[in-house]
Amino acid sequence: MREVENTNVLEAAQGQIQKACEKLELEAEYYERLKWPQRVIEVVIPVRMDSGEIRVFKGFRSQHLDTLGPAKGGVRFHPDVTLDEIKALSMWMSMKCSLVGLPFSGGKGGVICNPKELSKREIEQLSRGYIRAIAPVIGSKVDIPAPDVYTNPQVMAWMVDEYSKVSGYTDFGIVTGKPLILGGSKGRDKATAMGCFITVREALKKLKLNLQGSEVVIQGFGNAGYNLAVLLHDAGAKIIGVSDSKGGILNPNGIDPTVLESVKNEKGSVIHGEGKVISNEELLELECDVLVPAALENQIREDNAFNIKAKIVAEAANGPTTVIGNSILYERGVLVIPDILASAGGVTVSYFEWVQNLMNYYWSEDEVNRKLEEIMVHSFERVYNMHYEKEVDMSSAAFMVAIERIADGMRIRGF
Repeated sequence: MREVENTNVLEAAQGQIQKACEKLELEAEYYERLKWPQRVIEVVIPVRMDSGEIRVFKGFRSQHLDTLGPAKGGVRFHPDVTLDEIKALSMWMSMKCSLVGLPFSGGKGGVICNPKELSKREIEQLSRGYIRAIAPVIGSKVDIPAPDVYTNPQVMAWMVDEYSKVSGYTDFGIVTGKPLILGGSKGRDKATAMGCFITVREALKKLKLNLQGSEVVIQGFGNAGYNLAVLLHDAGAKIIGVSDSKGGILNPNGIDPTVLESVKNEKGSVIHGEGKVISNEELLELECDVLVPAALENQIREDNAFNIKAKIVAEAANGPTTVIGNSILYERGVLVIPDILASAGGVTVSYFEWVQNLMNYYWSEDEVNRKLEEIMVHSFERVYNMHYEKEVDMSSAAFMVAIERIADGMRIRGF
């Protein structure tokens, strides 16, 4: 009998770490150290709204551990942000950074708010208030935030400016994902999508499938989903289904993502594009070669995993598949590219940005993409080989590769 489904993201992250520690036959103290963040802070952020009233928002920052370097991870503005979610995301960031060999540990931040209901000025004040509140525990050698859900380069620019006022000097390395004029890296805006594209391409090779002509479904049409759709479309893949928060469309003849983006910008949703309107749930269960969950957590679960018809699931979002959902996909022979691998392109180019900030020397986009290609291909091969040799699912393999490196760091530093 299967265990009862649990969609708590913190417990899911802890379960993944525990499973990997057991597979690696590590002593119990390694899991005990890895199961909780090293530091978590909760802050309140008063903002004077356009109406003149003062509204107080709650924010969080979680730093998982500092074994391999400073904390690194995004800041999301979303009404459903929870402390457990932020803790889990910081833990996944540790795994992601370790997996691709970066000198970072995991961090994550969030503010409970609905940016769609806020003016640009209110979002600016919220961004500045958040960075002031967490300023004592961040820094270019301590913890480096970045964009995430409903945050972007403009938000990072406000954060750089506010941190500069607090610290008394300009430090572009305090955040990544910035505009180019403020020390951003070329290629950063498409990095998450580019990293996912590389892993999808490598996964298709393992299954002896051609990228050209493969049918792809993408849940989520934000930065990662849109840019990935463009990359796949330009490489000859056929995008047959796309969705956003309002629903999805199906078009077996193929969808041009740039045309769909124009429709979304004009009318507010992809559902106004050319194709049959379907729900997000129906979209996940479409027959295709590659399914890309690029939205939020817990999209593929025990109740729908048996209905997934894709050959490959590329997790561009954080935690889109539950533990039981992942087990079902593995049993059914679906190749899952786990989130800590599939979405690692963003933090990898964030690392490049941070390095360029420290050097005050900046690379061309071609050089950034070459370096990203090398890291992503090498990381995919390490995970796939672990999956094959140890006869474990790809998610477990990715955590095993990541935790093996963290555990080595713990031993050498002196646990």
